[in-house]
Amino acid sequence: MFARPTTPPASVRSNTSQPGPHALSRRSLLIGAGASGLALALAACGANSRSATTATAATASAGGTLYVLSTDTDINWDPAKSQSLAITSLGLVHRRLTTWDITADGVPAVVPDLATDTGTISEDGLTWTYTLKEDITFEDGTPITSTHIKYGLERSFASALSGGLGYHKTLLADAADYTGPYDGEHLDSIETPDERTIIFHLDHPYGDWPWIVSLPAFAPVPEDRDDPATYAQAPVASGPYRVEAYQQGNSVTLARNESWSATTDEVRTALPERIVFSLGQDEDTVSQRLIADSGDDQYAFSAQLLTASKLAQVSANPDASARLATSDPGPLLYLAINTERITDPDVRKAIAYAVDKTAVQRALGGELGAGIATTYITPGIPGQEDYDLYSTDLEQAKALLEGKDVPELVLLSQNNEARLAISEAVQQSLTELGLKVTIDPQSSDAYTERATQGDGSTYDLTVVSWNPDYPSANANIQPLYASSEIGQGGYNISRYSNAEVDQLITEASQESDPEAAATKWAALDRRIAEDVPAVPLVNRRNSFLPGSKVTGFFVAPFPAYPNYLVLGVSQ
Repeated sequence: MFARPTTPPASVRSNTSQPGPHALSRRSLLIGAGASGLALALAACGANSRSATTATAATASAGGTLYVLSTDTDINWDPAKSQSLAITSLGLVHRRLTTWDITADGVPAVVPDLATDTGTISEDGLTWTYTLKEDITFEDGTPITSTHIKYGLERSFASALSGGLGYHKTLLADAADYTGPYDGEHLDSIETPDERTIIFHLDHPYGDWPWIVSLPAFAPVPEDRDDPATYAQAPVASGPYRVEAYQQGNSVTLARNESWSATTDEVRTALPERIVFSLGQDEDTVSQRLIADSGDDQYAFSAQLLTASKLAQVSANPDASARLATSDPGPLLYLAINTERITDPDVRKAIAYAVDKTAVQRALGGELGAGIATTYITPGIPGQEDYDLYSTDLEQAKALLEGKDVPELVLLSQNNEARLAISEAVQQSLTELGLKVTIDPQSSDAYTERATQGDGSTYDLTVVSWNPDYPSANANIQPLYASSEIGQGGYNISRYSNAEVDQLITEASQESDPEAAATKWAALDRRIAEDVPAVPLVNRRNSFLPGSKVTGFFVAPFPAYPNYLVLGVSQ
C-alpha cells in the first residue's frame, strides 16, 4: 500500500524563480501562491461578491498615462524567455499569430492577431497554415513577414533563451535536437513559402494549436535587431506600445508605437499615451496609496493581488470598496496525493472524503477568497462540467480505512503563511480521520525541486495551486496527470500513471473540433477523479484595486487577472 521514504535526494538548484504577474503562468502559481506578490490569503469582510465587473465608473478616453505598480524588480520583454499571459505586459508590446479575447462576461476565445484567422488544418491534423494580415509592421515601419515569426520561434530553442513556455518544442516535427538559429540552422517543420504565409508541420495532431500560437514565442523578431543579451530590455515592438525607457529595478516606460494600426487589431484598445511600470514597490505601501486614491495614483493599479489585511481595509472604505474588482472562482488549489507512495485507492478516497474544504476556504478568507472546488478543470474553461464524487463525509472516510495500517504521512508545504495555513487545515481534517500527518515546510526552490525534479520519495501529500497557460481543459489535465509529466521538471506532482488515461489524453489533445474536445476533456476529468490522484480544494478568487480614474478594469474567472490590453484613464 505504501512505499516508505529512502534517503532524500541531494538538493539541486531550481531554475524556477518567483515571477510576478508580468510573467504569471502555471509555474509561478505552483511555486509562488501565498508569497507577497501572489498572496492567496483574502479576508472575509462581508463585502458583496464582485465578479468580473468593471470596477470604476470613469469614462474612457484616449490619452494620459496609466501607472502599473509592481513589487517585481524587473520585466522580461523577450518573448522567447517569457511566460507572460497574453493579456498582461508582454501583450502590449508584442503581437502573436493569435491572441485571447477576454471579456468581463464572455467565455475565453482564441482570435486572430497577426494572422487573418486562427489557422487552417490539414485533413490528417499534422499541418497548420496561417496567412498574415496586410499592413502589419514593427515599430520602425518595417513590414512584419512570415520569416520574422519563424525566426522568433526558432530563437526560443536556443539554450541562452530558455525559460519561456515551450509547448511548441515537443509539437513541431523533427525539432527534438534543434538548438536555435544562431549557428545557421533552421527548422524545416516551419515553412515560409512567401512573406504572408507560414506553415507548421506537427509531430502529431494537436487540436489546441490555435491556442499554442498565441503564446509569447510566436511573436515576430527581426533577425537584424536581435541581440540575445539585450533583447529582454530593448525589444522591437509589434504591438501598440514600444519600450521607451528601461531602468532596471526602477521603472519601464512604454510609449505609443505610431506604426501600430488599430484596424488590424481586434483586442487592444491602446488608449493611454504612455504606460509606466513602477517596479520594486512595497506591497503594503502600494495598497495604502491606492486606497487613498490621490494624485497620479488615481491613474494606477497594482499588479499584485490584495492581501488579507488590505482587502479588509478596502471593504471598510466606501470609496475604495466601490472600485474593488474580484474574480469569480477560477485558479485551482488542490491536494496532490503521491500515488507512487499511497498506492491503495481506498486510502486516497478516504483522504478525499475526509478533507474539510470549507476549512481551507476559511483559511483563504471565506467566500470572498475562494469557492469550493470539486473538479480538476477550472471554472471559466470550456469543457468544465460540475460534478462532486467525494463530498465531505468523515464516516464514509473512516469506513474505507477499516483494517488498514496507514503509516505517518508527510505533507510537503511551501514555507509561507498562506500555504502553511492551508496545509494545517488539511492536516486537521486528516487527524480527525485518525491519520498522523507531519507538515514539512520548505523554501520555494527546495519545494519545487522535491515536487517536480526529485524522485517523489520525500512526500505523500502536497498542496498545489494551478492556473493553465491558456484557456483550454487540455492545459488543466495533460500537465498534471499525463505520465510523461512525472519528474524531470514535470508538474504531475501526484506521480499518477495510468495507460488508459494517457491514451484518452492523447485522443482528446488531437481532437480539432472544440466542442468534441470539450466533451472528451470533461469525461477525462471524471475518469481521473475515480482514481483520486488529487483532491480539488478551492477555486481562488483574485481581488485587485485600481485608482478611480482607471477605465475598463475587470477580472474574469480566467485568467483571474486584469486585462491590460483594454485599460485606459479618464481625462
